[in-house]
Amino acid sequence: MDTQRANAPRVAVFRKEHFNAAHRLHNPNWSDEKNTRVYGKCNNPNYHGHNYELIIQVTGPIDPETGYVIDMKYLGDLIKEHVTERFDHKNLNLDTEEFADLNPSAENIAIVIYTILRNQLSEGLDLKIRLYETERNFVEYPA
Repeated sequence: MDTQRANAPRVAVFRKEHFNAAHRLHNPNWSDEKNTRVYGKCNNPNYHGHNYELIIQVTGPIDPETGYVIDMKYLGDLIKEHVTERFDHKNLNLDTEEFADLNPSAENIAIVIYTILRNQLSEGLDLKIRLYETERNFVEYPA
């Protein structure tokens, strides 16, 4: 990164997206009783779904040539290609590699999305994921 950009003010920009997905919270090392006790309705053997709201925060210096921290069209395309097309209208437990052996809690979904997108962004940009599982329940990563 050039010196001018490294010394530029850092600004946070946000992109909001959504996807719909089903999942089941289940620990195969536990008994059915313990899974039901810990996860309740979220352990339904027939799965259940959410309308996830996803807010991507990218923070970095403003590029003096473009005036952007990141081109929002480019960011939207990244999210579409690497997140929504991958997870939208999927059963996370059954239809995705990422959750074949990982419990698809909101916390784990946020970390997976972060990891996917982090690999697509330049090192000079910081990334934060906010994932709403419901209107009242959301997670952020990194914390």
